[in-house]
Amino acid sequence: MVTTKEPVLRFTEALVRLAHLVQQVFGEVSREHDLTPQQAQLLCLLIDGPVGMTELTRTLHLEKSSLTGLVDRAEKRGLVVRTRDPRDRRACHIELTADGARIAVVTHEGVTQRLDALAGELPEGHRELLTSAIGGILTEHTSQTGRVWSVADRGPGSPG
Repeated sequence: MVTTKEPVLRFTEALVRLAHLVQQVFGEVSREHDLTPQQAQLLCLLIDGPVGMTELTRTLHLEKSSLTGLVDRAEKRGLVVRTRDPRDRRACHIELTADGARIAVVTHEGVTQRLDALAGELPEGHRELLTSAIGGILTEHTSQTGRVWSVADRGPGSPG
């Protein structure tokens, strides 16, 4: 009988591999909807309502010019629109169109369903523990950076 033993991963190696897996799933689902992964991330970030350009640059980790190009391309496809910020006429918010909202929801659901399937037979207690650990990492990030992660900060494939 031949058995193969998976190498034991250190915690950080496991996180990096998981991040790559989530990115891979996100990319696959994005392509199914004729989106780039960044376009899909943008749409998913807008599911809960309009978001300002400054917040989007921070959340997507893009330079302002790169975000402007991303929003321009999504706007040309009829997925998003720019709206003026009622408190600051110089600023604008990005919001989903009806078509953009439909694609955003379908994309987000596709990613979450695939990730849930990958978790397979993971017992509920392990899922809760993993959720708690990830929450702790996000809380530590907030304490170090001052940046608060919210539901609107749905990253690739987050189950929302």
